[in-house]
Amino acid sequence: MEKFPEIVKFAIITVSTSRAKAKARGLDIEDTSGDIAEELIKERGFKVVYRDLIPDGIKPVRESLDKALRAGAEIIIFIGGTGITKDDVTIEAIEPLLEKKLDGFGDIFRFLSYQEVGSIAMLSRAMAGVYKNTMIFCLPGSTSAVKLGLTKLILQEARHIVYLLKRKGDANSYS
Repeated sequence: MEKFPEIVKFAIITVSTSRAKAKARGLDIEDTSGDIAEELIKERGFKVVYRDLIPDGIKPVRESLDKALRAGAEIIIFIGGTGITKDDVTIEAIEPLLEKKLDGFGDIFRFLSYQEVGSIAMLSRAMAGVYKNTMIFCLPGSTSAVKLGLTKLILQEARHIVYLLKRKGDANSYS
């Protein structure tokens, strides 16, 4: 009988042009949301196998996605670029690649966000889906959104998600 994995391998990719430019200039930058994500993941006994800070843009997002896949990530968390400004293109970079989209994640995330912050939650385009047998989550860049997404949703189901994605068996079976 197959079991849930003990350790889940995560990638954390923060999407922020201003921080990426500052980092490229050699400045000390803070990635508070990424740091919080890493801390929460490790507290659960999971592993971060890849971490990056990239500028907004289709190409940087997809290049970092490829690096995370090569690093062996089973769950990839994109932080930032999910809003409604012209620079927010994380969703546009990821969504066309998805083999399966999990609409329920975005719906529940916005519902939980609404309970915390009110109607501004409707501006979030948080989403999730499967690409190359890997789960991808796209979260807003705020620390509160990262905490909410990870603690209330992603980390609760991480082992189950990876189990389902790695499970061997008949594609037509429901067991």
